[in-house]
Amino acid sequence: MAFDYTTLDLLRQNHPAWRLLRAQHAPLVASFLHRVFIVPNIRTLSQADLVEKLEDELFALRRQLGENAFPGSAQSYLNDWAENDKGWLRKFYPVGDDEPHYDLTPSTEKAIAWLESLSERAFVGTESRLLTLFELLRQMNTGSQADPEIRIAELQRRRDEIDAEIERIHEGEIILLDDTSLKDRFQQFLQLARELLADFREVEHNFRMLDRQVREHIALWEGSKGTLLEEIMGKRDTIADSDQGRSFRAFWDFLMSQSRQEELTMLLENVLSLPPVAEMGPEPRLKRVHYDWLEAGEHTQRTVARLSEQLRRFLDDKAWLENRRIMDILHDIESKALALRESIPGGSFMPLSDNYAEIELPLERPLFRPPFKPLIESIALDQGDADIDTATLYAQVIVDRAELSRQIRKTLQERNQISLGEVIARYPLRHGLAELVTYLQIAGEWPFTAVDEESEERIVWEGENGVKRQATLPRIIFVRNG
Repeated sequence: MAFDYTTLDLLRQNHPAWRLLRAQHAPLVASFLHRVFIVPNIRTLSQADLVEKLEDELFALRRQLGENAFPGSAQSYLNDWAENDKGWLRKFYPVGDDEPHYDLTPSTEKAIAWLESLSERAFVGTESRLLTLFELLRQMNTGSQADPEIRIAELQRRRDEIDAEIERIHEGEIILLDDTSLKDRFQQFLQLARELLADFREVEHNFRMLDRQVREHIALWEGSKGTLLEEIMGKRDTIADSDQGRSFRAFWDFLMSQSRQEELTMLLENVLSLPPVAEMGPEPRLKRVHYDWLEAGEHTQRTVARLSEQLRRFLDDKAWLENRRIMDILHDIESKALALRESIPGGSFMPLSDNYAEIELPLERPLFRPPFKPLIESIALDQGDADIDTATLYAQVIVDRAELSRQIRKTLQERNQISLGEVIARYPLRHGLAELVTYLQIAGEWPFTAVDEESEERIVWEGENGVKRQATLPRIIFVRNG
């Protein structure tokens, strides 16, 4: 990006992060969104939950600053923050849900991260970052060498260093990191962990922007459908093979390994228990920061999957409209042909283009290729031992719906109508609340059912460990023939 006056002036006017820093209620917006989204690492929140949290925040601020501090309602503030000219929140409707949800935009997260960097730090470490830079340069230099001799020499040098360190440890010379080095490295770990969580929102935003561009391309396309599909699939492959796509896929494969997760858990527990690190007062969530990475990455994966599904439905709709247009053309041709059946026009009625035979020589066909037959080896399976409690497999509760319906019909053979409480008194509940809920479902589907809202029935059953449980319901009456 060019760092000149014109570029910066455009950013000041149009970039959501800069607009947030210039806003009148910037302290409210940044503090509230930081507390609600970033601190607990929540990706999306429903409108009802977010309005409730903002109302509590506004109530506390009004008690502190006065009743006229923030005159608007929580809903109006959220709508204002989600407008396109601000772009601090993304308002959307999830699939299958009619309630709007909210999520942070990458620009808002960048502004909040910059505000966090303004606070003074009691300790600023530089050693760990210098070591990280050296290690990155060493990896790039070694990983780009195609000469095997250079690679072998580097590996031998590292092996000699490891052998020398092992020898020093055998001799009793153990070099430990001092408190300053531990704090320096832990501080850098915190910064990289937070930046990694913030990167997921930007990756998800980039995928969403690409999907929007593809939809616009489809809407304005005037060529053939085959060419359109080829271009769309090419763009999808371009994303998967891009630097960002390959980096995200490598990160996901690395973190999805069970051994890596167990190793990260063990390392975090050991590091957080060190006295110098404990003195810095780390957040308790750091013990499960790798699970936060997994959750954020999984959310990004689900977003990409939903975008692909929506794109497929969009293409299906376009294909349906195209097929409908073709059928309309065919019907128009049929109607015109029927109108001209009695009076055929003279002259050339329907010219035919390319009036010649296509010749296909037999030798131009591809030769037969035998199908690939996989070779399946019969390897004896070794019996393993696993300490698994199988009692839960046999402790499943299954309510026989047909049996409950038979019990109701059997009682109605003797009487014209009977209440649900009388049926349960005659056939006590064996599976507790699950069986009672099944009775209610049957009552909703029964041909002749009446509900007396003014009368109530108390249903009592014996739960686990002999505990008596009861439920009070309006009186439900089953009628035999209406």
